[in-house]
Amino acid sequence: MSTNTPDTSAQSPKPEGFHMFGFPLGYWMLNVIEMWERMAYFLIRSVVAIYIMQADEVHGLHFTAMQKGIIYAWWGVFQSILPMVTGGYADRYGYKKTLAFSITLNITGYIMMAYMTSFWGFFTAVMVLATGTAFFKPSLQGSLAQSLTKDNSSVGWGIFYWIVNVGAAIAPLLASFIRSEYSWEILFLTAAGITFLNYGMLFTFKDVESGADKTRNPVQVFWYTLKNIFEVRLISWLLIMSCFWLMMYQLWDLHPNFITDWVDSGHLAGGLSSILPARIEPIFVHVTDRGLQVPQEIMLNLNAILIVALMIPVSWTVRKMRTLSAMVIGMTVATAGILVSGLTGSGYIFLFGVLFFSLGEMLTGPKKNEYLGLIAPPGKKGLYLGYVNIPVGIGLFVGSNFAGYLYGNFGDKAVLAQKYLLQHTEVGAGKLAMWTGGVSQLEELIGVSRTEAMIKLQDVLGLDSVAVTQLLWDTYHPQMYVWLPIAAIGFLAIIALVIFNQMAKKWSDMNA
Repeated sequence: MSTNTPDTSAQSPKPEGFHMFGFPLGYWMLNVIEMWERMAYFLIRSVVAIYIMQADEVHGLHFTAMQKGIIYAWWGVFQSILPMVTGGYADRYGYKKTLAFSITLNITGYIMMAYMTSFWGFFTAVMVLATGTAFFKPSLQGSLAQSLTKDNSSVGWGIFYWIVNVGAAIAPLLASFIRSEYSWEILFLTAAGITFLNYGMLFTFKDVESGADKTRNPVQVFWYTLKNIFEVRLISWLLIMSCFWLMMYQLWDLHPNFITDWVDSGHLAGGLSSILPARIEPIFVHVTDRGLQVPQEIMLNLNAILIVALMIPVSWTVRKMRTLSAMVIGMTVATAGILVSGLTGSGYIFLFGVLFFSLGEMLTGPKKNEYLGLIAPPGKKGLYLGYVNIPVGIGLFVGSNFAGYLYGNFGDKAVLAQKYLLQHTEVGAGKLAMWTGGVSQLEELIGVSRTEAMIKLQDVLGLDSVAVTQLLWDTYHPQMYVWLPIAAIGFLAIIALVIFNQMAKKWSDMNA
């Protein structure tokens, strides 16, 4: 298989009917459906890490970092590995029918998350949502791919990525307002309501034909899906990208807790507070035990805002660049952004890191869709665009468990407060020798839970939260132990893709 993007005009002829800016009406309606789905998704995803494990979130679930890692790992597997199979079903049974089924599952998942508070109850709710997403992605992206040709594919996927991030940029603002003014329950129910809007959107365009064989039964579709993935070059690309997405997703999944624990955005919050109208100030500034801070979801929202502002110009600029070459550049810039944003406790420097990360994402994210969408043979658009989610799933599964271990042992401020009480205060007098290094022992040895550890340490040392946070940062260096190992995996992926890119050029020359 040549890795140069082939002429797919024969595979995806320009659809007839009304066109706007060179794209058919169905293309634009599919983009709106994706925007609503992503708005609902990021309304939850931008803040749910706080709900799940943050020790000082009064109405949260107070799970451990490892429990959060388990939830996120299986969340990633279900919504990203399942499309390997669901993509084939979308091609076989129709994109619209699959979209309707996925919308129903997503709404059910959000409602369950609003009311399930036990570990296994909440875990089940997340799995229902993740399964819905797994059916949504290939059905929508497969339908979208049928609306594109070789000539407009790069810009088309760039616009798609841009519109997705319109929803992703609005969602954290809404999430910050709802969780500060209302409740977590209302937040989850709002996500369900936004998702409900997509039922109506299904009536705004005609379904497109996938070109797949409609005679296969479900078992045959499943076997056909598995059989097509066993191609050495495809598997190599998927494994390389898995390492990269392992690193990438930690910006969204681990940084919410890292920012809340360690990043000081006080100066930024003070500046915003002085200029914002009173009505909208609660969205951008929260009162915490460290004084005024910008909520983590607003800090991370710079990522979506930058993509909204720059995605289309970037896509146009790199439209003629070789797909894999653009991805190498993008991965390098994104990894640098992870390092800058992860190794600092300064809010301003963190935002500078997000800038680098976002530029890298703009080069990498759409190109992975374009790469597989263009090389997909006739009748396999949904199938191949189901494969594109496999690296995300593997990266999330391994990365969430890995990050859960790293943060649970070396980054969680509440756990480090417990360690400090044991190792450096009279609370741990005579008990340190009994500690084998396990986090689970800390509460038993010192009699102080995660949720109480910071307050107890402040009382023992006679310091406020700001001083104790700085003390723990200087003592345990959580930024080094958490983010350097994660970034190292990103650099390994870059090296592997450089080698893969060089080999792909040779294969292309041989097949020319």
